[in-house]
Amino acid sequence: MTDHLAIALAQINPTVGDIQGNLAKIRAARKTAAREGADLVLFSELVLVGYPPEDLVLKPAFHREAIEALETLAAETGDGGPALLVGTPWISEEEGTLKNAVALLDGGKVVGVRFKVHLPNYGVFDEPRVFSPGGMPGPLNFRGVRLGVPICEDIWFTDVVECLEETGAEILLVPNGSPFDARKFATRVHHAVARVKESGLPLVYVNQLGGQDELVFDAASFVLNEDCSLPVQLPAWQEAVVTTHWSRENGRWVCAKGERALVEEDDEAIYQALMLGLRDYVEKNRFPGVVLGLSGGIDSALCAAIAVDALGPEKVHCVMLPYKYTSSESVSDAEACAKALGVRYDTVPISAPVEGFMESLAPMFTGTNSDTTEENLQSRTRGVILMAISNKFGHMVVTTGNKSEVSVGYATLYGDMNGGYNPIKDLYKTKVFELCRWRNAHQPKGARGPGGIVIPENIITKPPSAELREDQKDQDSLPPYDVLDEILECLVEKEMAVRDIVALGHERALVKRIEHLLYIAEYKRRQAAPGVKIGVRNFGRDRRYPITNGFRDARD
Repeated sequence: MTDHLAIALAQINPTVGDIQGNLAKIRAARKTAAREGADLVLFSELVLVGYPPEDLVLKPAFHREAIEALETLAAETGDGGPALLVGTPWISEEEGTLKNAVALLDGGKVVGVRFKVHLPNYGVFDEPRVFSPGGMPGPLNFRGVRLGVPICEDIWFTDVVECLEETGAEILLVPNGSPFDARKFATRVHHAVARVKESGLPLVYVNQLGGQDELVFDAASFVLNEDCSLPVQLPAWQEAVVTTHWSRENGRWVCAKGERALVEEDDEAIYQALMLGLRDYVEKNRFPGVVLGLSGGIDSALCAAIAVDALGPEKVHCVMLPYKYTSSESVSDAEACAKALGVRYDTVPISAPVEGFMESLAPMFTGTNSDTTEENLQSRTRGVILMAISNKFGHMVVTTGNKSEVSVGYATLYGDMNGGYNPIKDLYKTKVFELCRWRNAHQPKGARGPGGIVIPENIITKPPSAELREDQKDQDSLPPYDVLDEILECLVEKEMAVRDIVALGHERALVKRIEHLLYIAEYKRRQAAPGVKIGVRNFGRDRRYPITNGFRDARD
């Protein structure tokens, strides 16, 4: 039995499905931990295959390769270096079912395996689709120390930790795949503190880092002592391997004070999530860079800034696509924004192709009035041109619609909705304005773009407009964005009844109109590009509404 233990926290950025690449990252983290004298290295949930693997994990060839990689890794621990706690899929011999597991690798072999008990099936999670739950676990014996290993969701309830405490666990080591939203960090700490208070056991929380499609994982791993003090806090938004030092005092384990990083909050955290989500989507899918239409409006300006900060200006190509309704102000604003960001900037007028479409359709459209059809032709022409640039040079198109527009259908399919990824998909318009001001006042940690004002002030202050007809303004057909966004948050995030939203002071006719627009735009959202999840309920994994939907809230 030992009275001293060095436990390394390894928050790394795995890629779903890249088992060999993830194995290399695990080996590199182990080497770092070995140099620091670690006895044991704790990794995040399912780190060997990446999280969440979704239905990929159902392929027998996939989990066979994962187990082979795990056995290879286990054999390497025979060198006398640190042991490993590694998240992996596992076939239970007793049941023949697939489990979300953590394996303890030490002395050249797999010495113990524990399974996740609580499989989340809400919001972005549907783990019961692919995994079977494990039974209540006991602790793992590691060199005379009894380690409790609840997995992620298992500490959101009392029973697993209670079982571990009753069966003799001395330290709780928790691997996590907990995605970011703007309120999540405080929630994690709240649950961790509750389990520490109930069990009287110290807790180590290691979280995944990185972007995986629409999910972003912020890491921000931490340690809580038995008295709920915070001796160690790792940084968010960056990979880290940090060794913590533990001693047994009066029969109880205590972690010595170490690194206490400041975890970003509010707009700073949201901007970091947008950067990481876009960066990992582009880099993990091996795009050489991105291209986007820079209209002179606020949404595309923010997307351009995020792209530059995520990827560097040399990997961002901005294109102005003017038509007769594009104001000279928008042209000059777009050019100024591109110059401030240091990106390649080209102008491709769309008059000839738009007029060509109009001419081809003229015989069929004779006797009809001009309407959104002609407006959408402009948007779709821009989409075609951007996709052509993408096809020719390989750069992914970034789409630039905010959550307010996407909610009510003020976006054109096969037009401004074209693209591979949308960094602001989960940002309401009011938050777009806030983040533009924040970015002009701050250079984000880890940003590859310039400091200073990168979004010209005129872009932020002028009235928003799609510029698809003469003197068009968004507020011609939509309520003020602060009103619209409040109603949408009530309908989308809070699932409030119409009458309860009216009770907050909104006109019933307006609320009903917004509800109607929200429902009928579902078919557009189903075809939209993925984008970074920021809030508690995004369009996509969080909110899965039917396209064909006859329900409307008719209660007074």
